[in-house]
Amino acid sequence: MAAVERGLCIGGSWVPAADGAVVEVRDPATGELIGTSALAGAADVDRAVEAATAGFARWSALGADARCTIMLRAAALLDERIDAIAELLTREQGKPRADSVKEIAFGAQVIRYYAEEGRRVSGSIRPSARSDVRSLVTWEPLGVVAAIVPWNYPVDLYAWKVGPALAAGNSVIVKPPVETPLAVGEFVRCFIDAGLPEGVLSDLPGAFEAGSRLSEHPGIAAITATASTATGQAIMRSAAATMKRVTLELGGHSPFIVLDDADVAEAAAAAARRSFSNAGQICIAVNRILVADRIADEFTDAVVSEARAIRLGHGIAPGVTGGPTTTDAVVSKARSHIDEAIAGGAELRSGGRTAAVDAGLDPARFFEPTVLDRVPVDALVMREETFGPVVAVHRFGEQERVADIANRGDYGLAAYVFGDDLDRAWRVAEQLHAGGVGVNVNDVSELQAPFGGWKMSGFGRELGVEGLHGMMQQRHIRLRRRA
Repeated sequence: MAAVERGLCIGGSWVPAADGAVVEVRDPATGELIGTSALAGAADVDRAVEAATAGFARWSALGADARCTIMLRAAALLDERIDAIAELLTREQGKPRADSVKEIAFGAQVIRYYAEEGRRVSGSIRPSARSDVRSLVTWEPLGVVAAIVPWNYPVDLYAWKVGPALAAGNSVIVKPPVETPLAVGEFVRCFIDAGLPEGVLSDLPGAFEAGSRLSEHPGIAAITATASTATGQAIMRSAAATMKRVTLELGGHSPFIVLDDADVAEAAAAAARRSFSNAGQICIAVNRILVADRIADEFTDAVVSEARAIRLGHGIAPGVTGGPTTTDAVVSKARSHIDEAIAGGAELRSGGRTAAVDAGLDPARFFEPTVLDRVPVDALVMREETFGPVVAVHRFGEQERVADIANRGDYGLAAYVFGDDLDRAWRVAEQLHAGGVGVNVNDVSELQAPFGGWKMSGFGRELGVEGLHGMMQQRHIRLRRRA
């Protein structure tokens, strides 16, 4: 495909970076140059805030119905252009094309949901202690909202942030990842082509300088980010000076509990899918499996079979079910976690090395789906997020409280429980310290339900009506009637 060149989108206009900086975007599967993007700095953020401030006045005054119409039009354009955007996403991020299509389709669904939900926001008249006084409570937009989006699901998580922010009447400035800015650029074009007013949406691929300026800028009322815990902490520190509202979805380290009455084949397939999809580069990926001793041999064998059935290759190629890692750092961390676990007594059951791949592909970026068995609870892989295609299996006995094992550590984004006795599985689920728990399902995200973490996995919620309210603030008007 021809190389794609994109600039910064500031208030609806495509412009170069103020200092002319550009970053290359390469296919992680081959190393091939597939495009370039302008690279934003602090001066570009300042320009975007100026445009967004003017854009907010126009957008908030439009009214919910008019905003809904434009957002629905943008979602329809996403659906129309899904094939081209999916190919671009696969080439810059690496995931199989079918997964890219699924990601973009869900992004369009999110935009449609919030377009309609924004029309349903209502206030209330509250009781008053005085007969001549009325209390009116309304929901209002925040103003200019900043968003930071990661490279693992750049289109999907872009929609999670932009959808509710726009529906609430805010203008938005987004910093997409420099690793995967191209598909996002096409997402933005859908909004511009749908008639989004000037100044309402800016898109600034950038690194630390741009992110730091967004979080500290006095003209920005709120910042929402999906990032590492360390990055989230830096955002909080920077945002504190201006008392911004902050929403953070940070790192995870999800346990997958398999009780002794679980359907082994079903649980193994679910665990493998959530462990190895997108090369394990998912915040709610299964990092550690806690399986009952009685079924551990059968279950682990099944997970190994699932892992070995994954066909690695370029995500564009037919039949490929596993792509490359997006960055070299993913492979490096996977190796270190595997080596440390084996040194501590764990057994390598499958994977553990880079894969043999077709000619023309970069073998350094393809890492075999890895299953470690009999992993000690104090191994790094049982305590830290790998963010790669590695899963650790720990066996627990009848006398052990599995929830206590699962709750070890600082993270609490997602957890999973599989078992046939739903009363028992439910009891375990209620003991888990996580913002989302899946019982006999391997995904905790649901469009109409809140998504977010406990502990070091962040705070605030996305999706559902909670995601919309997170982009708004309440106003109380206390009115006394004249006699």
